[in-house]
Amino acid sequence: MSVNKVILIGNVGRDPEVRYPGPGQVIASFSLATTERGYTAANGTQVPERTEWHNIVMWGKNAEIAERYIRKGSQLYIEGKLRTRTWEDKNQIKRQVTEVYVDTFDFLGRKPE
Repeated sequence: MSVNKVILIGNVGRDPEVRYPGPGQVIASFSLATTERGYTAANGTQVPERTEWHNIVMWGKNAEIAERYIRKGSQLYIEGKLRTRTWEDKNQIKRQVTEVYVDTFDFLGRKPE
């Protein structure tokens, strides 16, 4: 048995980039920041705040909602799965990116405008 599930709560880093690759298809992608608070360990060592950036991808109805309502700074709850893509750029250098493909999401904080 195996599980590929991601749960994130974070802030959108940029407005969604929306693409229409074919008839009836829509894809939205954007970055999401999650931050672990800094703290002081029991021995007095300072551990600084750490921010991690995630590449988020939404398809179909979720992408349509993202296009209309998600903006930079929106706080979101996201559930999805990790996917890694590889490709060669124009200089034949192999590139790789890991993305979170969204299954469900919800807005947190104030309502989107």
